[in-house]
Amino acid sequence: MTESASELLLRALGTVAGHAIVLDDELRVVAWTEGTEALTGPLELGVPAPRLLCGEGMERPIAEALAEGRATAASLARLGLDGESRSLRVRATPLEGGDGWLLVLSEEIDVSAGALGDGACERWGMLTRSQTMKALFRDLAKVARRDVTVLVRGESGAGKELVAHAIHLASKRSKGPFRAINCAALPPTLLESELFGHVRGAFTGAVRDNPGHFRAADGGTLFLDEIGELPLELQAKLLRVLQERSVIPVGGRDPVPVDVRIVSATNRSLREEVAEGRFRADLMYRLRVVPLFLPPLRARREDVAILVERFLARLADDERRIEHVSAGALRLLESYDWPGNVRELQNVVEHAFVMGDGPVLLESDLPPELRGEESGAARANVPPPMSAKTPEEQRIRRALERAGGHRGRAAAMLGMSRSTLWRKMRAYGLEEGEEVDDAEG
Repeated sequence: MTESASELLLRALGTVAGHAIVLDDELRVVAWTEGTEALTGPLELGVPAPRLLCGEGMERPIAEALAEGRATAASLARLGLDGESRSLRVRATPLEGGDGWLLVLSEEIDVSAGALGDGACERWGMLTRSQTMKALFRDLAKVARRDVTVLVRGESGAGKELVAHAIHLASKRSKGPFRAINCAALPPTLLESELFGHVRGAFTGAVRDNPGHFRAADGGTLFLDEIGELPLELQAKLLRVLQERSVIPVGGRDPVPVDVRIVSATNRSLREEVAEGRFRADLMYRLRVVPLFLPPLRARREDVAILVERFLARLADDERRIEHVSAGALRLLESYDWPGNVRELQNVVEHAFVMGDGPVLLESDLPPELRGEESGAARANVPPPMSAKTPEEQRIRRALERAGGHRGRAAAMLGMSRSTLWRKMRAYGLEEGEEVDDAEG
């Protein structure tokens, strides 16, 4: 075979597979497509692929698979020619006949680029330690590169709009507008006008033209939240816009071209809505070309602590700055199921910030529902049970928590002697705790 024919075959392989390396039956490099070295670093003929890709690292998924003769796909950390850390996705496939291998390589988003330490990372304003969320970040980066419609599935308050905005920021449309509208927040007639616009005089009160969200988002991204709540009559109009890439304003006649990427979101299954006759199947297929699933906060409890820290840092002002969350408070926060997800957590942190005092967020600063208690309003007309804490007992518990269980410091906070504190602790059944260190004044 002539050299030009070999080059032609490599170009063809590059066209079909992109970045690729061909190995012989002894796992040595025999050829690679143009541009592959930008991902791997310099390549040489005859170099063993396991050494090239895995080096001397302890984790050697590709090397192990090649040695065992099985196809595999794995991610590897690599240092690119520009010195930047990259995450490389390698898919290894044995050639038919068993006399060689094809390795197809692609670059993944490296979530360590947003690393904050202790396993945490932040991308597009979203903070996480969760492996599930880091996988979502990788999928999000892939989706953002292509101008396809995306359906974000997740519970209320989980951050679906943040995901939609992240897709916009990571896409080629990032310099264009990002518009968002909640399809459940407006009555059908007003929603139609807000989406598609209206002309002056189209209805009573239409004193001027309104471009609508589609035209306002031209060249950018439009986020349709709670898309499952869109009335059937508007679903038909939305489908037409997606098919024809133009809108007809309410009261207008002529279609107006629009160039908009659609990201929609729902907290329930659109397939079930279709089965129940509440959602058009043709529109569902148009909207969920790529579905992304956002996990609820209870499925990523490891994120609670870092989210609390982030919210507290934003709330800090001249009057109060919380520097520490007590162990008891953190235990309650991490064990709660968070039906309202991240939005509820943010509200709880704000409640604790406003209602508490000092530099420590205490268990007693949290809302009653997190402490397993009824609210004051619910108890207003109900006699307190015998086991209910008195205000004095609450003050003592709070002082002990602030003092880390040290009775001497707690007594000083309460303005009473240690012996008086000890007597009251016994009366309230609080004698379990740290012994007083008599050496301290």
